[in-house]
Amino acid sequence: MKLLLDGQLTDSREAVISVYDHGFLYGMGLFETFRTYGGRPWLLHRHAERLAGACEALGISYRPDPEAMAAGVARLLEANGLADAYIRWSVSAGSGEVGLPAGEYEAPREIVYAKPLGSDDPATRPGKTLRLLRLRRTRPEGGGLRLKSFHYMNNIAAKRELRAGGASASTEGLFLNERDEVVEGLVSNVFWVRDGVLYTPSLDTGPLAGVTRAFVLEQARSAGLVCYEGSYAWDDLLGADECFVTNSIQEIVPVVALEEPDGRPARGPGGSGGLASNRAKVDAMDAAGAPGPWTRRLMTAYRAAAEKGDET
Repeated sequence: MKLLLDGQLTDSREAVISVYDHGFLYGMGLFETFRTYGGRPWLLHRHAERLAGACEALGISYRPDPEAMAAGVARLLEANGLADAYIRWSVSAGSGEVGLPAGEYEAPREIVYAKPLGSDDPATRPGKTLRLLRLRRTRPEGGGLRLKSFHYMNNIAAKRELRAGGASASTEGLFLNERDEVVEGLVSNVFWVRDGVLYTPSLDTGPLAGVTRAFVLEQARSAGLVCYEGSYAWDDLLGADECFVTNSIQEIVPVVALEEPDGRPARGPGGSGGLASNRAKVDAMDAAGAPGPWTRRLMTAYRAAAEKGDET
């Protein structure tokens, strides 16, 4: 595959950065993942804005330009023979001495990757199982909002927990924080609907401020759905009528089953069967695990907006 290294098309087998790069030495780097629809990057201005804020927070002298980013993505798609792709736009801090820096990173490196997308029809996308993790979500390192940084040890350790526990490859792990609050999935933000109200953990609990998360909240409110962002326990999610997860590549994915850390079906408050037993309630899910009515409506609206390129 071809990638962009500091704006130059480069064969992935030949692309290199210094062993003194602080992205490698200390995890000082940031990235955005997004995808294209009809060759156009989706929600690009929002991704660029988040990346700019994160670079400023880490003292990395890099200001993303959405127009230049879009042009770079177009070159990358053409070079790799792709109509659409999964894009990872990475900014590494750049080279420095061994030791913690006192000043700004003035010479960051920009690396942009593309890879083919998987199955792309939301109507045929299988639902996910969401399994509660034993491992807790670390607090954001800087004390404020979580950055989408190169430091992914917490996520990787959680992925290994799922594998060791016999979870299927498509199972998503769900983090709680040290206060037993629902935070987010391994690679997703989590939402649920109960009695016609949409809930998602607030940013105070420690999730990534997902670009797709924010857009889905906007769409839900525009559709007349009451939305709450707050502090919620695992039992709150178990009482849901519908549940789904979001990220920039998979869009909105329905959750069809909830599991305890050992893989047992999760039980709701009072010993009820949790999400699985609520499928009949307000026709949230049919026997095949199809999305509930609000999930289906939001999935359809999201894809329509993305294909139209309407970011409002």
